[in-house]
Amino acid sequence: MHLSAPRFRGPDLKELVAKTAFGDQEAFSGLYDAVVGPVLGLVRRVLRDPAQSEEVTQEVMFELWRTAARYEPQRGEVLPWVLTMAHRRAVDRVRAAQAAADRDQKAAARSHVPAFDEVAEQVENRLEREQVRRCLQSLTELQRESVTLAYYRGYTYPEVAELLGTPLGTVKTRMRDGLIRLRDCLGVGS
Repeated sequence: MHLSAPRFRGPDLKELVAKTAFGDQEAFSGLYDAVVGPVLGLVRRVLRDPAQSEEVTQEVMFELWRTAARYEPQRGEVLPWVLTMAHRRAVDRVRAAQAAADRDQKAAARSHVPAFDEVAEQVENRLEREQVRRCLQSLTELQRESVTLAYYRGYTYPEVAELLGTPLGTVKTRMRDGLIRLRDCLGVGS
């Protein structure tokens, strides 16, 4: 005869919900303990903010207390029912936050009146970019490639040397010479 280990049996959630529906606080306490962990875990995955997750979890638990009478056992188990409530509440929080951010952004956009100086600044920036392009064309090919890779693409000097198949010292020299030529071409003071 083989004796099996006793199986752990958790609380009967359907029974706890039924008792909670009649205002049994002790039953709700047991129900709370049984579902609060999974609820908080789900809400945290949706919101990714611990403080908001705790707040929404408490809202879900309060909703569970208020709506326990609406639970219909024939439609499914308690935990999925509670987790559905939690997911809806978390998604509502995300949507509300997004709507508020959108409203703030629209209000900021409406209140922003471009100043005349902004237009002048845009024209000036465009002219400066064109002058930089023209000055870059005055560099040797190795200088131009080195400067472009380092300053416009964000590569380090050793990476530039590797990409161009050129010794690091040569890249550094060409870069220095190219930057001096750019400075002179752009009329920037020493």
